[in-house]
Amino acid sequence: MASHSTSPPPAPPSTTSPDRRPRGARRSGAGGTLRNGRGDRITIALMLGVPALLVLGLVWLPALVTVVLSFTRWDGIGGWDTIEWTGVQNYVDAFTIYPPFQPALSNNLIWLVVLFTVPTVLGMFLAVLLDREMRGGAVYQSIFYMPVVLSLALIGFIWQLIYSRDQGLLNSFLAFAADAPPVDWFGDPDLNLYAVLVAAGWRHTGYIMLLYLAGLKAVDPSLREAAAIDGAGPVRTFTHVVFPALLPINLVVVVVTVIDALRAFDIVWVINRGRNGLELISALVTSNVIGEASRVGFGSALAVIMLLISVVFIVVYVATMLRGARR
Repeated sequence: MASHSTSPPPAPPSTTSPDRRPRGARRSGAGGTLRNGRGDRITIALMLGVPALLVLGLVWLPALVTVVLSFTRWDGIGGWDTIEWTGVQNYVDAFTIYPPFQPALSNNLIWLVVLFTVPTVLGMFLAVLLDREMRGGAVYQSIFYMPVVLSLALIGFIWQLIYSRDQGLLNSFLAFAADAPPVDWFGDPDLNLYAVLVAAGWRHTGYIMLLYLAGLKAVDPSLREAAAIDGAGPVRTFTHVVFPALLPINLVVVVVTVIDALRAFDIVWVINRGRNGLELISALVTSNVIGEASRVGFGSALAVIMLLISVVFIVVYVATMLRGARR
């Protein structure tokens, strides 16, 4: 009986080409370079052009108009013919004959120093603790980060319930524990700034913790292993090895803290519209631009002063990052 051997069926022809190109792309030239089609070019133009137009229209154009208006006197009513050119007189008036400006500048400075010394250090400390993969770390991260998702205006309302003179939680506790008389935390100009800073620091701590926690996760573990082999303890490892490796995060923290200190507006405006010890430059800008006086030119000058202070730190940050990228 003859044996019949069956050969395997031939493989179907391959439908894939080793030279796969995106739809709309064409190969041109002897080198085989890919060319994007017209549809791809339109898509790229829209993806880049629309965000660029939004940034120009919503950020740079208003900033340029603010700088121009800072050299004028205008009450915001009427056309361009009602604007009076005054040169640098608004800036001179801000530093010489505008009483709230000096307290606002000093309060912003105090705000900046306190945010740097207390919430920033506390946020870094919490990030170091949570970076050790402790039990329940995700729960603690959520608890500490919760205030960050709240607006400063809402935080102001929350802390008004705590600081209230008659029915506040803090005064009730002090009266129960030490039979202390009620304290007007937000009404006393000698206390209200620091009371507000506690509330603002409560929010700022969680934000700084998140930034440093992300930076610590990105640190090369071999650096810590090498430090441990050399006999360095946890504190020395952090100060001499880990912290220098966090230079980009440190710069981000500096810029974020400066901007938060300058734009702190919501919480003081909710409490007392930035008066009676809570003067801040941002509150003065708002009260001059949309307040009863309606001094758009003078308020624009105050806004430009805020912008210049912010730009100093932002330029330092960008220059440092560019130097690091070139290395």
